Amino acid sequence: MTVLNLGALQVNKGTQCVVEPVSFSLDKGESITILGETGSGKSLFAKAILGDLPAGFRSAGAIMLNGQRIDNLSRNQRQSLWGKHITVLPQEPMLALSPLMKIGQQVNEVFRWVVGQNKQTALDNANKTLANLSLAKATAKYPVEISGGMAQRSAFACAQAAGGELLIADEPTKGLDNKSKQQVIDALLEHKQQHALITITHDLDVARALGGKVYVLLQGRWVACNKTFDEWQNDHSDGYSQSLIRSTRYQKREVVNCDTEVLLELNELEVGYGGKPLFKPVSFSIRQGEVIGFAGPSGCGKSTLADVLLGLKHPQSGEVRSLVTFGSAERLKLYQDPPQSFASNVSLRHQLNDVCQLHDIEYGQIERLAAELKVSPEVLERVPEQVSGGELQRVAILRVLLLKPKLLIADEPTTRLDPHIARETLNLIVNSAKSIGCALVLISHNEDELLAHCHKVLRFNNQGEGGQSDMTLHQAFVSLD
Repeated sequence: MTVLNLGALQVNKGTQCVVEPVSFSLDKGESITILGETGSGKSLFAKAILGDLPAGFRSAGAIMLNGQRIDNLSRNQRQSLWGKHITVLPQEPMLALSPLMKIGQQVNEVFRWVVGQNKQTALDNANKTLANLSLAKATAKYPVEISGGMAQRSAFACAQAAGGELLIADEPTKGLDNKSKQQVIDALLEHKQQHALITITHDLDVARALGGKVYVLLQGRWVACNKTFDEWQNDHSDGYSQSLIRSTRYQKREVVNCDTEVLLELNELEVGYGGKPLFKPVSFSIRQGEVIGFAGPSGCGKSTLADVLLGLKHPQSGEVRSLVTFGSAERLKLYQDPPQSFASNVSLRHQLNDVCQLHDIEYGQIERLAAELKVSPEVLERVPEQVSGGELQRVAILRVLLLKPKLLIADEPTTRLDPHIARETLNLIVNSAKSIGCALVLISHNEDELLAHCHKVLRFNNQGEGGQSDMTLHQAFVSLD
């Protein structure tokens, strides 16, 4: 049974074609994975199928869902298909979840009111769905009380519950540890068995695991179409795809220990949440220009420890000693979900100009950093909701680098970026921090990435008795050639 059939579907902005036409059909039990660099048009293409393009964009071509043409329906008619027939897992989980409802209630409502189950069945299925994603403890919590990775899985639980014939998953595994990522992959494969699946991702491991056909989008052009992962990987005629594959490989070499001035000393530090300790007491120092990695599963306390280093939270016990004076904006954090750190109705350039004006920074620094981060001038003229998650993350990085902090916490700074831009961006963050003598803490689930950049890595091991994680401190082996 054919679930989706596209006839020369393209996306236009005014008279400009921003995603060139493509045609394919997707049957029950089949999947397509779309790869491509940040800002290439992947999310716009998905929104065109959904009928939810931003203002100023329009689609052309035919869209058939379950044999019915839907591209000529009104917006209200298209919206009536959402959830029941087309299910979407959006890129930003915190924008998909209600901040006023507990996680269990949100999943429960999908089963109750979208699927139409009775009260007890909906409750049982909600609890089962969350348990399958290791989210049983999140059932009674609000989105603000859980980690970014747990929020991502919670949003997926809501999307999965609707059971639409077509699921469009936009970066479903970003910011997840390996265990959580595998749980989401398993859930996607389970959905694929009964329905049809389109996945947008930067993670080549996800593309390989999901099977199906691979499509690659580069600056609005389809450079690879309708190939299995192995066919795509072995096609050396496509230079972009081969460079995409190479960019995920890291080389390691031993680094000289950092012996610069100590900025912070942590002595027997214990951090908790809700009155419960997250990990056993830990002691280490952070030096000027040093790069330290935090690795470990979602919800183990990495981001909470980072907030303690920034002075945003207090430890349960132990001490954080500052051996230097931190001025205004000299301890900063790059957040995992950039939409939450920008004003929604003000252009990005205006917001960056405000930073320059407030801190007496030359406006020309915006253009210099934008060029290095591959942020186009056109992107800066838009408001946050008009740019992709990856583009917005690069603007967030730009804003932080403008301020030249003494301590920078980068919480999963490249999860929204394709491997090319991720590699370049991480190099830029590390090199910029080094050039201004900034200490850098990288939080990541990608240990190869950490070992390729960090002087030392603090690994949050699996939780033991009492729910606390053990920690081990490793000298890292570095870096990218």
